[in-house]
Amino acid sequence: MSKLNFITPFFIVSDLKDSVSFYVNKLGFEVWYTGPDDGPYWAMVGRGAVSIMLKAIADDVKPIPNHTRHEWAAWDAYISTEEPDTLFEEFKSARVTFRKPIHDNSDGLRGFEVTDADGYVLFFGRPKA
Repeated sequence: MSKLNFITPFFIVSDLKDSVSFYVNKLGFEVWYTGPDDGPYWAMVGRGAVSIMLKAIADDVKPIPNHTRHEWAAWDAYISTEEPDTLFEEFKSARVTFRKPIHDNSDGLRGFEVTDADGYVLFFGRPKA
């Protein structure tokens, strides 16, 4: 059986520059690709093995984060991290606004939630030790 290497969520965004700026300036991601050169409308940003694709489709195609469709669908991405408390402090020092600060949730996970520039909710965490 072939090995799978990673998965990359693909988020529709309202403004590519705003979205890229959030991931780079607030969460410490790097821009891996922006294109096309003659009028960029999509980008891939990443940090370590984590990457996210961002695409501005058209003015009438808006982002639809999961939580806007159903209250039980709180997250758009789960991002595993070995040290959620340390990452929380890093993001806090970068003045990231948290949807939920560091906590232990009812699913047995320790982590925190961040809302990006388009309302997508990212959970950074790990199973409780």
